[in-house]
Amino acid sequence: MFEVSGHNYIAGGRSAQGSTTLHSHDANTGEALPYRFHQATVEEVNAAAEAAAATYPTFRNLSAARRAAFLDAIATELDALDETFIALVCRETALPAGRIQGERARTSGQMRLFATMLRRGDFYGARIDRALPDRQPLPRPDLRQYRTGLGPVAVFGASNFPLAFSTAGGDTASALAAGCPVVFKAHSGHMATADYVADAISRAARKTGMPDGVFSLLYGSVGEALVKHPAIQAVGFTGSLRGGRALCDMAAARPQPIPVFAEMSSINPVVLMPDALKVRGEKIAAELSASVVLGAGQFCTNPGLVLGIRSPEFTAFLDRFSGLMSEQPAQTMLNAGALKSYCHGLDNLRAHPGITHLAGAEQQGDRARPQVFQADASLLINGDELLQEEVFGPTTLVVEVADHAELIQALHGLRGQLTATLMVEETELDTLGDVLALLELKVGRVLFNGYPTGVEVCDAMVHGGPYPATSDARGTSVGTLAIDRFLRPVCFQNCPDGLLPEALKNANPLGIARLVDGVSSRDAL
Repeated sequence: MFEVSGHNYIAGGRSAQGSTTLHSHDANTGEALPYRFHQATVEEVNAAAEAAAATYPTFRNLSAARRAAFLDAIATELDALDETFIALVCRETALPAGRIQGERARTSGQMRLFATMLRRGDFYGARIDRALPDRQPLPRPDLRQYRTGLGPVAVFGASNFPLAFSTAGGDTASALAAGCPVVFKAHSGHMATADYVADAISRAARKTGMPDGVFSLLYGSVGEALVKHPAIQAVGFTGSLRGGRALCDMAAARPQPIPVFAEMSSINPVVLMPDALKVRGEKIAAELSASVVLGAGQFCTNPGLVLGIRSPEFTAFLDRFSGLMSEQPAQTMLNAGALKSYCHGLDNLRAHPGITHLAGAEQQGDRARPQVFQADASLLINGDELLQEEVFGPTTLVVEVADHAELIQALHGLRGQLTATLMVEETELDTLGDVLALLELKVGRVLFNGYPTGVEVCDAMVHGGPYPATSDARGTSVGTLAIDRFLRPVCFQNCPDGLLPEALKNANPLGIARLVDGVSSRDAL
């Protein structure tokens, strides 16, 4: 059986130079678990980053098939982790075994999805404009473009997804797929889980012959040193707005600024249209309450804002919704810090003169109690900051608008979001043109008659959005498009065929689709 070592992983080996040790804790009891984790020293951070930099030229030039085999091997190792591992993750996070098993399947599944994309070859984005020596007034040279990995990537583990957004999560998977070695900073809330998963990645690397330095894992307060290290060329982060902004500012202040792809803050508005409430108001109330409290509300897509147009049906919905939320049981959050932050958010809402508490028992003890608040529409329209702040936990804020025009005003007041949801009936579709056009500017994913607390891992998914949902609205952290964050284009002009990357050679040895003189083709030239 694998044992937690608590040592940092650097270039396939273990290292414990530091004298400072850390403990993870049982999320239910608060007791320290019997493992010690050695905080990485400056020298260990440097060793991990330099190992990644040394590995990068070899790793990025491996065939896509070799990298795909590595990702498949990671998936196999993750699936093979036994019930001891599942039990450990449950202790560190207070998440139920079923959730962890499902998250593990999602994590291994996204590794295999990126492997499939690598074998498909479209990530290269190959474009060829052949020479036109007789063109007048000037000839055109032969120009060929493809995409290659940026370089070593620092990835920060997320608190709320110990597997899918952490050690072997989407940022790690997409960076490795792009040919970028990863230096991973373990989240303090589930360090033992990270140790297990890092060992699985290391085994997969050995089995598939990956170069040393393709993956390293560090414990402790090493974020600033990592982001500022000159070998690191990009950062992947999922967490708070404050933490993400700090990393962005550090990265921008470097002598060589680098991109930070940070997912940070979203309140994910749900818009309830009148006919939908007339037809299925009670059903929506039940389903929405379940979505708000799912996983103690600890999802980045948790519906934190509900908007409805004033009507008897909306009043009935709100009564039913508030009653259902009052009946929801208290839940243990991921850790003491998450609970403290949740309580602080509730205190701010209660203290605001324009916000009314509608439902939920007083917060007591060490478990989060679901809550519902209502705010005057003018606060959202006028840009009140508190209405834009994510309260990470099982609570939501309701805003009633007078009519369609005021709904548009309220939506204009929103900052960038990961998602927005529309609950509508067929009879209302003709009235939604302006609403949908506005939401498209505000969010990364618009849902119809569903709930945002569920993110499918697939080619078409977008899990991103305008600031402050993310630091860069052009990307996504879920789905195969996530690889784009860690790739950059390179153009070769009049390059001899023998020196070209295989994706651009005349014979098209990879058999991939390429844009040749403006036409998509798989043919040899």
